[in-house]
Amino acid sequence: MRILYFGLPLGAHVLMRNGIVPAAICTGHADAPGARHLRRISARDRNLLLLGTPNLHDAHVVRLLRAAKPDAILSWFWPFKIPHEVLALAPRGAFGVHPSLLPRWRGRDPYFWAIREGDVETGVTLHRLDAEYDTGAIIEQQSLSIRDTDTAWTLAKRLDRPSLRLLVSCAQRLQKGEALAGAPQPLNGICEAPRPSDEDIVISFHDNTDSILRLIRAAAPEPGASAQIDDEFVSVLEAKRSEATIPRALQPSEAFVDNDGNVHVVTNDGALTLVRVRTEDDRVLTRRDIQKLLAK
Repeated sequence: MRILYFGLPLGAHVLMRNGIVPAAICTGHADAPGARHLRRISARDRNLLLLGTPNLHDAHVVRLLRAAKPDAILSWFWPFKIPHEVLALAPRGAFGVHPSLLPRWRGRDPYFWAIREGDVETGVTLHRLDAEYDTGAIIEQQSLSIRDTDTAWTLAKRLDRPSLRLLVSCAQRLQKGEALAGAPQPLNGICEAPRPSDEDIVISFHDNTDSILRLIRAAAPEPGASAQIDDEFVSVLEAKRSEATIPRALQPSEAFVDNDGNVHVVTNDGALTLVRVRTEDDRVLTRRDIQKLLAK
């Protein structure tokens, strides 16, 4: 079976380690880890077509992909919409793995929204690729619990392994002749996960502490949850629920320092302790350095 692969180099490497060598590979990020190794493999194997970030709307690119005679398309973190003309090249179908339990959190940043909204569980979904993002029939899903300590980064890394397992499983099942028609996505539970806007990552200290801490974890490490604390603008990279005694006169967003030099910020229902913040000039500060910043 001839596979046309779209996505990060890691997915192609994992397929090849499992004995599945794509007929053609399109990498969505030319400088992603593993891309150089793929170029070396392509130089040795003249039967492997390797394209770095091709324009899939270009007629010449489509001709090259058609010449690879793919039976199926597999996608793992391809950053662009694959046009219908390309999807139609594969008679066995086109399949992708998405890092959420579809139809919940369709879109580019399911990690942020799953943590931000307090989900206790997420997962990965193997689905057929349709004209619209993340709407195709579901083949298989695997669940994973979200930890109270997870950030967007750690959650993404934890989901990599099960998503790669589904990618390999899909190729193996296709090789065995399975049709993999899947089941239509349910109409209930649909929600979108766009890339968060600047407004989405702004901390309001008038919110409850738990909600603020979820936002901080969801936005970490990049871009970080933005906040104005006293007269300083920072990105809060890490914080925890404060156990300090809160001065009675303070209002939400006002800061105070305890005897150990820890900086706390009052919220609607308590306070949080700042562990790490990033300044506007990209300095990452902890504890007493945060205190010095606010004392300016």
